[in-house]
Amino acid sequence: MEFKTLQELCTEIIDCPHTTPEWKTEGIPVIRNYNLQNGFIDKSKLSFVDNDTYLQRIKRGMPQVDDIIFSREAPVGSVAIMPSNFRCCLGQRLVLLKVNKSICDPHYLLYVMLSNFVKKQYKTVEKTGSIVSNFNIGDLKNLVIPYVDIAIQKKIGKMCGMLDRKIAVNNLTIENLESMAKTLYDYWFVQFDFPDANGNPYKTSGGKMEWNETLSREIPAGWNCESVKDTCDVQYGYPFDTNLFSEEKGVPVVRIRDIQELSMSAYTTEAVDKKYQLKRNDLIVGMDGNFHMNFWAGKEALLNQRIFRIRGTEDISTLSIYFAIKPYIEHREKNVTRTTVGHLSDYDVKSLKLILPEDIEFRKKIATKFEGILNHITNIREENWKLTSLRDYLLPMLMNGQVTFRQ
Repeated sequence: MEFKTLQELCTEIIDCPHTTPEWKTEGIPVIRNYNLQNGFIDKSKLSFVDNDTYLQRIKRGMPQVDDIIFSREAPVGSVAIMPSNFRCCLGQRLVLLKVNKSICDPHYLLYVMLSNFVKKQYKTVEKTGSIVSNFNIGDLKNLVIPYVDIAIQKKIGKMCGMLDRKIAVNNLTIENLESMAKTLYDYWFVQFDFPDANGNPYKTSGGKMEWNETLSREIPAGWNCESVKDTCDVQYGYPFDTNLFSEEKGVPVVRIRDIQELSMSAYTTEAVDKKYQLKRNDLIVGMDGNFHMNFWAGKEALLNQRIFRIRGTEDISTLSIYFAIKPYIEHREKNVTRTTVGHLSDYDVKSLKLILPEDIEFRKKIATKFEGILNHITNIREENWKLTSLRDYLLPMLMNGQVTFRQ
């Protein structure tokens, strides 16, 4: 197999401005490291700047279709390809790769950079498991990329793209399910128009409301404000010895960098208590950085430090817990956007509240409704894992000629 450096395959490798812009509530989108999701740009959580700031940030290079964006810090190695008709600029810690399309297919390069072959080259800078490790531009330019004829590159890129389009459709289905569940949650737990004994919307139909001192607002009679930590199974992660981490031997360890994509990059043979084992539908929350939250979808794994997980009960679904605590987590995140790394403390975890009916049977009915939606979401995520594994299994064999395309 022939090899080339990343610099040889690009016309330009452009480091982003090393400044934090003044954020706006609307305007021109800014791509940040957490928007890079398994090869795609996640547009569900964008930041914005005004036009003058945008023009300043694109002086070195304007992001265009088929450019590749690389995160060189927090975490290292997230990549995504620019879609068409998307005007944006880059935040800190990102690098813009202008691919030389005469010798390299951008989609082929994208999938190679997502592969273990390339990931192993920059993992050496992440020895501590920190989310703020850094990959410098010189090392990035010297990344070794397997090189095949561009006609083969295009076929590989097309095949991997087909698998990713299915994954994208699945992700859209997940978004729709989450949106449906959020609407239901707001209707029942915010507006309090859950079905009353006659099947009518409770508050709108004149259901009795009572003042709650903790929340400084009215809630339905027979409902209480309860602490997540007192009501649910909450567990902080274990401080694993990172010197014992392996790339493949042992049990997978979920670190903060893994929460968004649920992709595990470290394994351990340390023996730890079963309470650190993740179960399907556990809600995991990062306590440093951007406080990402996600639902675990069934793989055997252990929880690393600076993450906590919430496990629902028979009468409280983790999906409803997610919607209940999300405003608090997002509020804390907004308050630390100008610092390098934000932190959630034990005090923050103890501050998470739920509004719940006293009637246990009614709570079970609500939990069953939300848990059914969550099970559908995690089933789709497990299918995505299988598709991603198939892509990652085929890619190296296609690159080295072990598997070829039928003419």
